[in-house]
Amino acid sequence: MRRTRGRVVDVDTIEDFDQRLTRGTSSLSGWRMRSLDLTDRSAALRSVDVAGSLFLGCRLTLADEASVRARGAVVFPALPGIPIDTYRSSLYSPAELFGTGGYADSPDARTYAWSQRETSRDAALAQSLHDHSIDLALADWVSHRRLVGVMGGHGIVRGSREYADGVELGQHLSQTLTVATGGGPGAMEAVNLGGYLADRGPDAREQALTMLAAVPGFAPSIAGWAEAAFTVRAEFPDGGDSLGIPTWHYGHEPPNPFASAIAKYFRNAQREAILLEVCQAGIVFLPGAGGTVQEIFQDACENYYADESSVAPMILVGREYWSEQFPAWPLLQALAKGRPMEQHVHLVDTVQEAADLASVKA
Repeated sequence: MRRTRGRVVDVDTIEDFDQRLTRGTSSLSGWRMRSLDLTDRSAALRSVDVAGSLFLGCRLTLADEASVRARGAVVFPALPGIPIDTYRSSLYSPAELFGTGGYADSPDARTYAWSQRETSRDAALAQSLHDHSIDLALADWVSHRRLVGVMGGHGIVRGSREYADGVELGQHLSQTLTVATGGGPGAMEAVNLGGYLADRGPDAREQALTMLAAVPGFAPSIAGWAEAAFTVRAEFPDGGDSLGIPTWHYGHEPPNPFASAIAKYFRNAQREAILLEVCQAGIVFLPGAGGTVQEIFQDACENYYADESSVAPMILVGREYWSEQFPAWPLLQALAKGRPMEQHVHLVDTVQEAADLASVKA
């Protein structure tokens, strides 16, 4: 696959590399080659100008690596002992993260264990390079979609009224927008499930809810929790698109299997900022606790300093919840008063109201 951004050309397959050279390319300036095995391309590499090119995790002979460096290329070698592709060119799929065996041996679990165990400079570099690659892949994925974010408590269990509300919200929003969540369990999973079932009716939603209710949460068995989700996916194949943006910082919580694309980061602060950034159509806040309250005011801070054209709608669901139980709404109103954001913050009672309002605002 090749993508061009101005003078930058991403080359992610050896076939693409060969085809471009066959067309008579004399310079690799601006090329960004990722994870290519170039050990038998010595003649090709020595026949072109490599100044200004970037080799990310590519396999080169020692002589070729020295040659391209001397001629102005930048080489970031593959780092040993890293369980992930630090230079990947796409977002994760649920199947890729969960693998085919038990969860304990899955790529997701092994990567989390490695991130907790390894504190070397090489590990820190690998994590930073990986997150940068996810940034680039995410920019591609959102470029032709309009996203609305949904945030809420990770402790909401399958089989609860709150979980069903999240699924319904995700289904409604997905009729006009693409939903994005933090990618974890609870309310996040519910909304991604709603996005997955976007083209299905209420009967399919109720059947999926019944199937999932047998395994309410990921404790004590992440494997059992994930298996129930993949059973639903098998029952309803070819689901709709939605996005999850989880983090290995909270790696004890697995990503949910209903997001069609998963932008998983190591750095939680980076992940939180990006989740707000990509949700151009605003964010809906379902009931939650500490993390959700933090997200409300992180979003509010950006809207507080934004001009009218940059304010993104904020919709809080649950009048009693956000006015009395966790009274974020009064403070949000006070912050918004007299600011461009004032007309863009809303408090509603039902997910249907939230979906209708989000669709109008979008």
